[in-house]
Amino acid sequence: MIIGKLFEFENAHIVRNCSSKRCKTSIHGHSYKLLLCLSAKRLDNAGMVYDFGLLKKEIKQIIDAFDHSICLWENDDINYINDIKKHSLRWISLPCNISAENLSIIFYALIYKILQNTKTQNNEDKIKINSIRLNETRTGFAQCEFDDVFDENGECVYDLNKIKFSDEINQENDNLLAKILNSNSFINPKEV
Repeated sequence: MIIGKLFEFENAHIVRNCSSKRCKTSIHGHSYKLLLCLSAKRLDNAGMVYDFGLLKKEIKQIIDAFDHSICLWENDDINYINDIKKHSLRWISLPCNISAENLSIIFYALIYKILQNTKTQNNEDKIKINSIRLNETRTGFAQCEFDDVFDENGECVYDLNKIKFSDEINQENDNLLAKILNSNSFINPKEV
């Protein structure tokens, strides 16, 4: 069975090397909608794949880290990167160009690691991400699945250790990114 939960956030970026002149030369923002689809072979004690209330912790928190921030490609012009960091408290540096496709991969990989390291308490089955659909605009989206994110050896196509959150974001979310990257255990509460 598959369930879905929609998250929304605002974010800005530049997509270098694309065909659209405005996108590759000007900072612009989007009202993103991220649809997280989870699946399980059997239902938990409540007859659910996964209680939506449990998604309000680390998963919502990691998505919220991107809200009202600007994403930077680590290989962009260093002067541009430094200027953004100088004038914005909320920035995220990523090891990939900032397209909707790459953002969906980053979200999939981070949420995958959270779920992989979460201890459940209501007889949940092994929860899997079926897909992530990231709407960048009302009419355009990118959707990814496991094979888009991990290679044949099970390694993520991007080095997640190269992701950097600004100090402001790290303080707001209690260094959640470091906990995810260090494979910290997350324990679902018995009640939310």
